[in-house]
Amino acid sequence: MWLALAAWLALSLLAGTGAKDMCGGPPRAPSHSIPAPRLSPEEQLSPHMPESLRCDACHAIAFQIEEQLRRAEGKVGRKALSESDYVEVLERSCSQGWESYGVQELDGEKRLAGPGLPRQEPMTVMVMGGPWPSRLSKMCHGYVGERGEAQIYGAHRQGPAALRELLCHGEKGACAGSKSGGPAPPKAMQNEL
Repeated sequence: MWLALAAWLALSLLAGTGAKDMCGGPPRAPSHSIPAPRLSPEEQLSPHMPESLRCDACHAIAFQIEEQLRRAEGKVGRKALSESDYVEVLERSCSQGWESYGVQELDGEKRLAGPGLPRQEPMTVMVMGGPWPSRLSKMCHGYVGERGEAQIYGAHRQGPAALRELLCHGEKGACAGSKSGGPAPPKAMQNEL
């Protein structure tokens, strides 16, 4: 009996299957490989948000501003905030960490992903951290500087759609060239002499 068991074990090892596989171990799941987005030099190194991601970034910023202002109003019973309060909330909104945002590649197209943005494919790799948080913060501060705290807060008081319209979809907004609210098509490259 022992001789037969030893022969079976030796043959199993020589055949490349371990005793664990032969003794009813769980079957191996098929492996899937999901590549990380391939980022261009601009997407990796530039301090500015790439043009193709500005519309997504604007929607993320509008969402975060809306959330921060809504929470602050909730603390004072949904009444309007004083000027000093909403200025402070907007500063805090733009200076937050932004670490929950990153880039995914879906069907060859890079998209910003994170809270307040359309749900993306669950089986993708998202590149987070790196330059994305500082780019979002910089854009947010730029919007507050260009539009002004009072105008942004006034749009917030009209509702989330009004805030997104003010920041993202106006004549010069990041989503102005887009019909669906998604990122604007990339601009043609110009030759530099």
